[in-house]
Amino acid sequence: MKGLNVLAAFIGGAAIGAAIGILFAPDKGEETRKKIVDLLREKGIKLNREDMNDLVDKISSEIKGNE
Repeated sequence: MKGLNVLAAFIGGAAIGAAIGILFAPDKGEETRKKIVDLLREKGIKLNREDMNDLVDKISSEIKGNE
């Protein structure tokens, strides 16, 4: 069970790291969100539109808080 938690944490961290990297790309917001959704789906993580918006908003606020 502990190994599964470590794997889930690693995948979650990788997804958030990738999302942050994409947020710094020069694409429009809609295109960026689509890229994030596509990347997460490749990893087997499915989010609905509301959850995706919440994730992007949370990441954005974290980035702005660290500047």
